Amino acid sequence: MFAPFEPHGRGGPRIREIPLRLVLPNLITVLAICAGLTGIRHAFEHRFETAVMMVLVAAFLDGIDGRVARLFKASSKFGAQMDSLADIVNFGVAPALVLYAFLLDRAGAVGWIAALLFVIACGLRLARFNVLDEDKERPAWQGEYFVGVPAPAGAAVVLLPAYIGFMGVETERPLVFSACVYTVLIAFLMISRLPVYSGKTAGRRVSADRVMPLIFGIVIYVLLLVNWPWETLSVSVIAYLLFLPLSARAYSRRAKLEETKAASDERS
Repeated sequence: MFAPFEPHGRGGPRIREIPLRLVLPNLITVLAICAGLTGIRHAFEHRFETAVMMVLVAAFLDGIDGRVARLFKASSKFGAQMDSLADIVNFGVAPALVLYAFLLDRAGAVGWIAALLFVIACGLRLARFNVLDEDKERPAWQGEYFVGVPAPAGAAVVLLPAYIGFMGVETERPLVFSACVYTVLIAFLMISRLPVYSGKTAGRRVSADRVMPLIFGIVIYVLLLVNWPWETLSVSVIAYLLFLPLSARAYSRRAKLEETKAASDERS
C-alpha cells in the first residue's frame, strides 16, 4: 500500500487553513500578469491602443496589490516573491514589447536594443528597490524618496511615443529613432541615483479643508482621461518629467537640513 499522500508536504499549511484575505493580493497580482501578457498579444495583433490600455491596467493592478496586502494585513513572503516576479513582466517586458511592436521595430536592431535595455534597466531597478527596502540603517526621511524613477512610473512614461502616435502624429523615421533614444533615456533614469519623491507620507492624511478640492481635482482628471486619454496621458508624462529635477532639488535641500540638524545635535 502507498503511504498517505500529503498534498502540501509534511507540516505545510492546508488549503482550509489559509484565510481568504491572504488570497486577494495574490489574485490581483495574477490578474496584473494576465493583463500585461494580454497587452502583448493585442500588440502582436496590431490592436495597439487596446494593448497600451492593458499594459496600463497591469501597471495599476501591480501597483495596488501591495497596498491591498497591507490594508488587509495579508502580507506574506510568498506574496512578496510573486509580486517581484510580476513586476518585471508588467513594468518591463510588457511595455517594451508593446512599444517595439508599435514603433521601435521600424528602427531594426537599434529599436530592439532600446527595448532590451529598458527591460534590463527595469530588472536592475526592481532588484535595487528590494535591497534598499531591506536596509534598516537607512535614515527614515530617505524612505520618502525613490532611488531612480520607479518601475511603475517608468512603464507609463516610456509609452509616451505610443500616446503621441495615437493622437494622429505621423510615425515617420525621425519619430522612430527619437523614440529609441527616449526609451534608452527612461531606462537610464530608472537605474540612476536620481532621488524621486514617492509621496507615500503625503497621502496618509489630508486636512479637512483640502478634501473637497482633492476630490474635485481627481474627478476632473478622470473625466479628462476618459474623454481625451492620449492627450491627458501625454501631458501627465511631460509634467512628471518636469517634476523630476524639482524632486532632486527638494532632496538636496532636505539632505543639507538633516546634516545641519545632526551637527547641532552633536554640539549640544
